Amino acid sequence: MNGADRFEAYDEHEEYGEHEEYDKDGQEQGDGGGPNSAEEPESDAEGPDNPGGPDVPGGDRRDGDGRKPDPPRIPMPRASVEDSGMPLPAAADLVDPAGPAPLVLEHRVLKSLLGAWALAACSPEEAAAVEEHLGGCGACADEARRLREAVGLLQRPQSLDLDPALRTRVLEGCLDRRPPRVPVPAWAASYDAESARLDALLQDFGDAEWHAPVRLRWFQGDEATSRRTTVAGVIAHLLAVDGLVALALGLEDPLGDLPEGTPATPAGRTEAYWETSHFPPTRSVRAPWREQTHGLVRTVSFTGQSSSASAVSYGDFELPLHDALLDRAFECWVHAEDIAEAVDYPYAPPAPRHLHRMIDLGARMLPHALAARRRAGLASPGAHRHLVPAGEPGRSLRLEIEGPAGGEWLIPLDSPGAVGSAEHEVAHVALDGVEFCKLAAGHVPPEDAAAGQLGDREAIRDVLFAAASLSRM
Repeated sequence: MNGADRFEAYDEHEEYGEHEEYDKDGQEQGDGGGPNSAEEPESDAEGPDNPGGPDVPGGDRRDGDGRKPDPPRIPMPRASVEDSGMPLPAAADLVDPAGPAPLVLEHRVLKSLLGAWALAACSPEEAAAVEEHLGGCGACADEARRLREAVGLLQRPQSLDLDPALRTRVLEGCLDRRPPRVPVPAWAASYDAESARLDALLQDFGDAEWHAPVRLRWFQGDEATSRRTTVAGVIAHLLAVDGLVALALGLEDPLGDLPEGTPATPAGRTEAYWETSHFPPTRSVRAPWREQTHGLVRTVSFTGQSSSASAVSYGDFELPLHDALLDRAFECWVHAEDIAEAVDYPYAPPAPRHLHRMIDLGARMLPHALAARRRAGLASPGAHRHLVPAGEPGRSLRLEIEGPAGGEWLIPLDSPGAVGSAEHEVAHVALDGVEFCKLAAGHVPPEDAAAGQLGDREAIRDVLFAAASLSRM
């Protein structure tokens, strides 16, 4: 290796001028009298000035000039006590059994340390002295408790995720200052909010998240059913079913021309869309789904569609437009939770006012679900069944929903045309609001759903299974 950066070994002969030695007469040794001169005797030879030579024990070691060498600058390693043959000290002898002496501080000093103690900023000795003092001084103990509570408020842990209610508060503040010229109907606000929340969940997804496996779950008859797809497949499913509302409003079908004979049901449209796609759904499905959600909300806002203006056909049944949008909001939330569970991300329930509307829709649909199960032979005929004319009170079950979105509903048991009546109440069921919605989505077995039951067990079982039968793909 050559060059300016090369490391050169030190050569004392080349730097001799910096290490010149002088003899007793002040003359340089380089003038013929150096240590390598022929006239100079060998320094290691035995002689009168060096008896025994340099290697003789007890001899006086000297260098070539007859001087004693300097002692070594680095001491020799010391022998370990383990190699000396001496006994090792016991471990207990190395620790002071009494420990450090406790601090003895005055009351005023201890009181001044309470703030540092609450912040865990004291030394161990000071903390021990303060804690011992708190056991005997009530005034300082009360002050320490207040300081600890204050520190807990200052160091409250906060999530990095935004508050789910932040969007609602911002919109309410904006609308209070400047009301919209074309307001969103109250019955469409739930769909608007839930589609926006789901879109916010999807916005940062990468390819791995879009292809994460998701299992759709619902009840068919009395049996739990599931269908496996991906996150992109779930959004394609929402696009296909929302298309039923778009067709009812006179908008274009987002699926285009489906094969002839495709059932006009949520499951039929979804299966047809999945099968006719050349490739499995990817992130590209998000844009048409979101554009369609905007189109639905914009259309009902501008046209001012009322609840009786039109109905949405689901193939086997129909829903009024405002109930159909509530149904779409409910499914948007349920499938958003399915997606969040697949990617291991937390997802909060809807706002209480939106959740209450969804619960109310489920409670109003229960009498028709009960009648459909009874016609299919899935519900008990009822030994105490009492048919009454339409609009008359009949046997009822009180459905109590707990939580901020809760309330009470009287469910007629024998006929969807009957009216729920407290005088004819035969059973009482209590459920949490989110639990009831998960039951209606087919995510909770009916046997495990009710938190409280009282009264006719047969009627309770029929209502819980009817709630589960509201679920679909």
